[in-house]
Amino acid sequence: MVHDPSNDGPRSESRPVGEAWHATRDGVTAHVSPLVLDPRRLRQLLGTVAAMSRDTDTRSVLHHIVEAAADLVGARYGALGVLSESGEVMDLLTVGIDDPQLCAAMGLPQGHGLLHSLVDDRRPLRVADVARHPRSAGFPPGHPVMRTLLGVPLMVRGTVYGDLYLADKTDGTPFDDDDQQLLTALASAASVSIENARLYAHATRAAEHFQRRMLPVLPDLAPLLAEARYEPASELLRLGGDWYDAMVLPDGATCVVVGDVTGHDVEAAPLMSQIRNMLRALAFDRCEPPGVVVSRLDHALTMFEDPPTATLVLGRLERTGDGHAFCWSNAGHPPPLLIGADGTTGYLAPARHGIPVGIDPSVPRFSHTHPIPPGATLLLFTDGLVERRGQDIDTGLAQLAAQAGSLAGAPLEELCDALITHSRQVSEDDVAVLALRALDAPQPGAGCGQ
Repeated sequence: MVHDPSNDGPRSESRPVGEAWHATRDGVTAHVSPLVLDPRRLRQLLGTVAAMSRDTDTRSVLHHIVEAAADLVGARYGALGVLSESGEVMDLLTVGIDDPQLCAAMGLPQGHGLLHSLVDDRRPLRVADVARHPRSAGFPPGHPVMRTLLGVPLMVRGTVYGDLYLADKTDGTPFDDDDQQLLTALASAASVSIENARLYAHATRAAEHFQRRMLPVLPDLAPLLAEARYEPASELLRLGGDWYDAMVLPDGATCVVVGDVTGHDVEAAPLMSQIRNMLRALAFDRCEPPGVVVSRLDHALTMFEDPPTATLVLGRLERTGDGHAFCWSNAGHPPPLLIGADGTTGYLAPARHGIPVGIDPSVPRFSHTHPIPPGATLLLFTDGLVERRGQDIDTGLAQLAAQAGSLAGAPLEELCDALITHSRQVSEDDVAVLALRALDAPQPGAGCGQ
């Protein structure tokens, strides 16, 4: 297709993402209502709108639109160009040019020539003879020569998102008013789709930034090595409640925690921050065994009218004569994984497994202790690392143990990156990971905060 969107970038006020598909439907209806369409064109137009409402992939929706535009108008060629926020062409979807190598060779439009007026003047363009138009800049090498053109800008409330244009009707007739109205209706739908995707991306980035800012930078925990990762959910509405934390307590022990606030929405993030800060203060205050600290957190959460709930593992790593001792309490959370220096693995999952915090402060909490030999790695994580839709969690736990065991000798950075990369490929939930490795043979010390 002829290439030429303007360099003017989008300019608009934001709006709630949830309005998008209502606006798509209403925009199409507003532009089509004055038309008298034959039954086939009307059915196809309505089918296109229905397909857009089912498809969540923006690029696929836009491809539906340009295909429908070419078919409904009877055009040989069609294209939909998408502008980036800086005003440059970032994507182009075409119909009628079937050779992918030719499309790749032509590249994206450069923003000059005839089509410049589409987004520059922000009004439809209808040309009976492209070659004779005063603003025609010709075609790039290999591009099909086209004689007639119909194009409309993609706009929502004054913001230009790109352009939708057709060339050369198959029956040889010129484009008419009905063709222009129909293309304008489909352009309205395309504009809303692009705006919706852009607003969603902005909201996702803002929520992710907010979540990451609330997570700590790990302190120096020597003689322990420590590494942590947080990966947000693939869906905005599932972003929120996973966290990790680590600190050195006044008695010299290292306190670690990984947790997950119940629920997946933007409200989970501030609740996570409240629980994390409360737990920090309680753990630092008296250096008590983890079970006692978690029980105190249960009672503290009763101050809320509707107490938040969360699963978590809270632990203390203390130096012993032949390594470290890990003392921990589990509140309804996936068990920690111990990875031996030789690649052997085992989950720390005693029979007395507690319920999530915030449910019933009268339920007793338990503390457990297990040795951590030099060179071993302790892995704490949230359920997004092992839970898969339609799969038993035991399968996910077994897969994690196998992958982590194969990386037993790898640097912690490499281990955490590999686990997160795999999780990103198969999980829709957010994930927090905290890995700790004992390197030396420490001096004897106390046990479990006693």
